[in-house]
Parts: sequence; C-alpha cells; structure tokens
Amino acid sequence: MGENPQYIDVNELLSYCDDLVGVLRDKRDVNVLTHCLEDSKSLRSASDADFNNNQSAISDYQKKIDDCKRKIESAKSEVVADEELNSLQEELNEELQREKSLQEELRVIVNEMNKLDNQQLSTEEQRQRLQKLEAEEDKEQRKLSFYASVTKIIPDLESQSKLCGRILTHHRTTSCSQCILLIYCGTQ
Repeated sequence: MGENPQYIDVNELLSYCDDLVGVLRDKRDVNVLTHCLEDSKSLRSASDADFNNNQSAISDYQKKIDDCKRKIESAKSEVVADEELNSLQEELNEELQREKSLQEELRVIVNEMNKLDNQQLSTEEQRQRLQKLEAEEDKEQRKLSFYASVTKIIPDLESQSKLCGRILTHHRTTSCSQCILLIYCGTQ
C-alpha cells in the first residue's frame, strides 16, 4: 500500500481485497485459523489455571511467613531475663566442673583397675611358673629316687664334678636295718 493513507491506489486495494477473499474462501486456511483459535483458548485456560495455582501458593506462603513472624515476636517476648540467664549459666558451669572432676576420678579408678588387672595377670603367670617348677622339681626328685634305688648311688648335685656321689649299703641286724653312706668322688 502507499505511504500516505490519503492517496490509495485503487488497483492495489482491489488486489488486497481479492487476496483477503481468497484466503477466507480457502477451507484449509479457515480450519487452521479455527484450530489456532481453539489452541489459543486452551492455552489461555491452562495459563489462567497456572496463574490461579500460583496465586494460591503465594497466598499460602504469605500466611506461613506471617505465622513465622508472629512466632518470632512471641519468642522474643518470652526471652528469659538476664538475671535468670546468668544463674542458669552459673549452674551449667558448676555442673560442667562436677562432670570434669567425676571424669578425672573415673580415669584414676580405671587406671587403678588396669594396674590391678596387670598385677593379677602377673601373679597368675608367676603361680603357673611356680607350679611348673614344682612339677619339674618333683619329677627330678622321683628320677633321683629311682636312680638311687636302682644304682644304690645318690649323686652329689652340689659338686661340680659329674662323678661325685654317695653309695648306699644296707646292713640288717636283728632289731633294725642300717644304711651306711659311703662318699665317692671320682676324678675325670
């Protein structure tokens, strides 16, 4: 069309009108426009529903914010007075000090119990060693007694020589039997 609306070219205007009539007569274009119009209505409806949901959510959040503000104000008004707070702090400090001293006592007791447990284990080990030594000594005594009864010689364990010992001889009389010990030390 022209630049100035006062001067309109009639041929151009007729061409424009013919094009418009052609578009309106074409059924496909009308169907497309109708379909677009329906889609825009459903889009508008969905947008309105989303808008309403968002408005409702904003309203709910605003109520929650207002409730929180009221709770904060109520909590601020119920704050404990400074004197009461100081006394509670002193009580807390005393309890902490008591707890610390009890923990120290507990540590000392645990250490003493550990020492006693160690002593008990040590005593038990010594007792077992002593029993083992006594058993070995008893075994050696029986072995020595066996050797003496078989060989009639009692070895001298205190001598450094391996050939040193006492020889046993028995003399029987009418009333008693006598044992005579003869000491024999051999040289190597």
